[in-house]
Amino acid sequence: MPDAPSARGAAAGWRFGRVLLHTLWRVQVVGAGRVPRDEPVVLVSTHLGFLDGPLVFSVGPRPAHFMVKREMFTGLLGWLLQAVAQIPVDRTTGDREALGSALAVLRRGGAVGVFPEGTRGRGDVASVQQGATWLALQSGARVVPVACLGTRRSGRGTGTLPPLRSRVVVVFGEPFRLQPPAGMPGRERLRVATEQLRGHLADHVAQVSVTTGIALPDEAPLSMRDNG
Repeated sequence: MPDAPSARGAAAGWRFGRVLLHTLWRVQVVGAGRVPRDEPVVLVSTHLGFLDGPLVFSVGPRPAHFMVKREMFTGLLGWLLQAVAQIPVDRTTGDREALGSALAVLRRGGAVGVFPEGTRGRGDVASVQQGATWLALQSGARVVPVACLGTRRSGRGTGTLPPLRSRVVVVFGEPFRLQPPAGMPGRERLRVATEQLRGHLADHVAQVSVTTGIALPDEAPLSMRDNG
């Protein structure tokens, strides 16, 4: 199994990001106390725009290692992602190396972040991929749903940032365990558990949208999308 990425690097980036993002935007964080502090946890978040990754990483109550598409690990941004110990993942395959690194984090009691929708979109969680489910089942970690709202305006491309000093909201939901029925074959068990995860996250996002008054953005035009 691959080694776990550096906990020290993630902690340093987490402290810096908290200060920076609260300076640039009016960040409202709700439910951070729901995130378990002393056990492995998988954070599963919606993915509306570019800001979501840095935002959830920075405002969570503990350092985390997020799975980030491998294409981002180039140039200055790639250097920064490596310095804060994020996990590059090849989205074109079942990236065993990335999953192994994430599982190693969980087995040492750490936190892993995943955007299970796989790419930026409306954030309505119409479908999710199976990586987060596999990690939770393999490690026994609890899952925490996370809703990011306000990180992209309707009609704007998925690679854009919200206006400076605008309101963005991150709401951490109640942790839960995936519990597919016993006796199922492996693939069916994974499929059922993935639907459990999708349902929890979709319900959380819908509730947060109502309570905060922030609607999900309209789908960006095809010419403005950045599939990240």
